[in-house]
Amino acid sequence: MTMDRIYLDHNATTPVDPEVVEAMLPFVGGQFGNASSVHSFGREAKVALEQGREQIAAFINCEPSELYFTSGGTESDNIAVLGTAYHYRGKKNHLVVGAAEHHAVLEPAEHLAHRERFTLDLLPVDEDGFSSPDALAKLLGEQTALVSVMHANNETGTIQDVAALAEVTRAKGVLFHTDAVQATGKIPVDVKALGVDMLSLTAHKIYGPKGIGALFIRKGVKIAPLFFGGSHEKKRRPGTENVAGVVGLAKTLEIAGRCREADFTRLQELADYFIDKATSTIPDVYLNGPRRNRVPQTANLSFAGIEGESIVLSLDMEGIACSSGSACTSGATEPSHVLLAMGKPKVRSQGAIRFSLGRSTTLEQLDYVLAKLEPVVRRLRDLSPVYNKQK
Repeated sequence: MTMDRIYLDHNATTPVDPEVVEAMLPFVGGQFGNASSVHSFGREAKVALEQGREQIAAFINCEPSELYFTSGGTESDNIAVLGTAYHYRGKKNHLVVGAAEHHAVLEPAEHLAHRERFTLDLLPVDEDGFSSPDALAKLLGEQTALVSVMHANNETGTIQDVAALAEVTRAKGVLFHTDAVQATGKIPVDVKALGVDMLSLTAHKIYGPKGIGALFIRKGVKIAPLFFGGSHEKKRRPGTENVAGVVGLAKTLEIAGRCREADFTRLQELADYFIDKATSTIPDVYLNGPRRNRVPQTANLSFAGIEGESIVLSLDMEGIACSSGSACTSGATEPSHVLLAMGKPKVRSQGAIRFSLGRSTTLEQLDYVLAKLEPVVRRLRDLSPVYNKQK
């Protein structure tokens, strides 16, 4: 049996939906104006920009004036973390971030701790990646400026109870930010229901274009700007707006609104099938993360005794794309900090593979992957002194 290349790395990025491409095309063609220009070309672009802002704001249930466009999730996270810290510098100097956060949150927080005299606490997670509101409450103090905990984990898919965590911070008068990059468009995301002060999202994880994202900042929340050079986005993110990207993001979320429930059900069935088959037909395979309360397209499996990168490269030679963790740390030799934070042994974390399914994934594809996966794992284990020693 042969088949075309199979893509199981949708948490890294997704193909752009043809409807999104069609919506964007006028704004990379004839309607190319700068939204800040006062002439007719600029006004056309400005109308499209603000219509997109209204659509995206409605999707996450915020006011259009509370939405700021960025280049993507990493920039949104950095603005939220650094912007809040710089605003409070000299008044509050304590930060709390989840131990299993994306590096786009962890690294700016660590920069503040190492270079800017902030103190940083990591909110622990349990074996499935969940954080406790009680544990969070114990970390908060008079000096706490910000808590940042992601909505859905990019490696394991764990869906955090953000509303419960945000309720704790609200009671203490502490700002709460959530990285919702892997959640938006896949599960319901409502900033009012979640009770968050800031929320990051992006387009390219849900069949939209790369290079466009947004940051929700609740009205009244103050942050210091990180960039200077214009009045765009109310000076919180100056720079000529990516009008085509905003149109694409708006269309992406419109499609997600139509497809989300059906996608969730179908992908959950496919992922459950894949997890059950892999763990029952291949020895010493473990699921990382919960069976439920997980973004369903994410299946993070550890293969005892072998390096994840070896599996990724071997499957790539069979035309199958997956990853050994976050795309932002692909190629790293260190085990996943997410799995280590969940208490997984280092050797198990090093053998972890993230299979992330998407709209194009079929049962036939998964059967093909499983048929190729078993001999790949067997061959690598035959070569592994670690696995043979364990046995």
